[in-house]
Amino acid sequence: MKCNQVLPIFIVAIFAAMTACGQKKTNNETNMENKDHLELATFGAGCFWCVEAIFQRIEGVDTVISGYAGGAVKNPSYKEVCTGTTGHAEVCQLSFDPEVVGYDELLEIFWKTHDPTTLNRQGNDVGTQYRSAVFYHNDKQKELATAYKHKLNEAGAFDKPIVTEIVPYDVMYVAENYHQNYFNQNASQPYCSFVIQPKVDKLEKVFKDKLKD
Repeated sequence: MKCNQVLPIFIVAIFAAMTACGQKKTNNETNMENKDHLELATFGAGCFWCVEAIFQRIEGVDTVISGYAGGAVKNPSYKEVCTGTTGHAEVCQLSFDPEVVGYDELLEIFWKTHDPTTLNRQGNDVGTQYRSAVFYHNDKQKELATAYKHKLNEAGAFDKPIVTEIVPYDVMYVAENYHQNYFNQNASQPYCSFVIQPKVDKLEKVFKDKLKD
């Protein structure tokens, strides 16, 4: 459970320390200074702990950073985003090598590893911060995402229409440090065991050929 559930005491303590420092606004360019061949992708698919765990395992993905995008409040904290009043979605921003994994492949993984038909919800995580969203960085990404969504709806790939929003990327605010690399560092926590691990298991079965060694 996340925003609408009780956090472990140790997480609350860490959160208090981190929010006192504030967040750093980023668009990830600093991580790409010596990697001109990399491109960016930004996705919202519910809890960013889940999204991060998925894309960290994909060959060709260099970095995955959890943060907040699509809102009106500058430099929001996790606590503020959890209220659902800032307009932000929990997102992960990837830097990836398009020669190894294409944006269309990332879209396939994105749509097959969450439920894009539930508005502002993924499982028990409820709120606009958990909405399904593609934040495109250029016209090519917009075209690919829009066409892919249309194709899935036309094919009846899901029982209900896809509600994923496809919107231009503006800025992402990096989430607090304890949110980064969360699953890898907290795999034994209940949320990780019961929510994230099944998603990772599915990924390893469905996209076995796209995983890092």
